[in-house]
Amino acid sequence: MGLFSKLFSKKESKRQLEEQKLFYAQQNEKMERAYAQAKQTFNYFWRELYWEYRRIVPALDLSIVKIPFEQKFETIKEPVVEHMWINQIDFDGENISGILMNSPNRLTNISKGDSIIIPLDKISDWMFAIRGKTYGGFTIQMLRSDMEENERAEHDKAWGLDFGDYNDIQTVFEQKVHPENLIEHPMSKNMKGKVRSEYLKGNFDGITSKDENGLTMLHNETIAGNKTIIDVLLKIGIDKEAKTNTGKTALDYAKSLNWEHIIPVLK
Repeated sequence: MGLFSKLFSKKESKRQLEEQKLFYAQQNEKMERAYAQAKQTFNYFWRELYWEYRRIVPALDLSIVKIPFEQKFETIKEPVVEHMWINQIDFDGENISGILMNSPNRLTNISKGDSIIIPLDKISDWMFAIRGKTYGGFTIQMLRSDMEENERAEHDKAWGLDFGDYNDIQTVFEQKVHPENLIEHPMSKNMKGKVRSEYLKGNFDGITSKDENGLTMLHNETIAGNKTIIDVLLKIGIDKEAKTNTGKTALDYAKSLNWEHIIPVLK
């Protein structure tokens, strides 16, 4: 190989390496944005699951949360991280609990079926599906955006779900035809009369009692973003200054979970 060819080959290799570094940097940036979107919109995921647990006939095909798990190995400088899904989700306004659905590829400190508890700010994604249509799934949509059309089709077929347009991620059922669902869940509106009737029947325990975490009905309805029910509770005189075992009021949860339509009501 001549001198010119060697120099050209060296420059070409350097250029390819720089392009590769740029590509991975861009991918990491896109993934970090996906993580941030998932955290910011988790309130919609929990709102839907909150009502799912109260339905007689289930509506969700699945409801899952993705979490990063890590482990340090003596032979590897950086911790090994795997992002895996949990289901059977519960949420107390601060921590998410569930059961690990996946078997780790490299980690040995956790196994499929383990119980998991993690703070909300540590999640990397969430997704639910209704009638085969997905909502959320920000990291999945980011990966789909880099696939060829045939790859996306195979990916979606493997999941057996309709992921729709990766540029138009929806967080609420029927939000295109019913944008008001972004503010209030329709089931919350339908429950208004029932909450009032329970109070009029003298069923105060279910309205005023606290659970093991010190959460009242007002706390729980706030965490789930149900303003209609909150309005009823406040009208019948429920104490909005009641605090949980960790010292949080309903207003604290409204703020931390970005329920902007509820914050003015609880101030």
